[in-house]
Amino acid sequence: MNMMDMFGMLGKAKEIQTKIQEFKDNAVKLTALGEAGGGMVKVTMNGKKHLVKIDIEPSLLKPEEATILQDLIVAATNKAAMEIDTIMKEELKKQTEGVLPNIPGFDLASLIS
Repeated sequence: MNMMDMFGMLGKAKEIQTKIQEFKDNAVKLTALGEAGGGMVKVTMNGKKHLVKIDIEPSLLKPEEATILQDLIVAATNKAAMEIDTIMKEELKKQTEGVLPNIPGFDLASLIS
């Protein structure tokens, strides 16, 4: 490998690092919705995996419904987390297209975890 190839690779690595950092900084703007109980519980999560909103059907706000409500919140949160993972991977792929080579078997999302 000659020096020009090495400098080119280093420049590409810096560009990739910059794109990934920009992506991480903007992750808070991406959101995903998780629902459970036929929409009785809705959870919104951002790309940093912070819950930003929970909507609960008022009929679930009774002491005798507490266990069901807890289970629905957990289910909705887990669905939102899976959905935001998918959204983040797709968005990162779009933003690094043409910068990062397509390497079979390489998990791009591992760079942002």
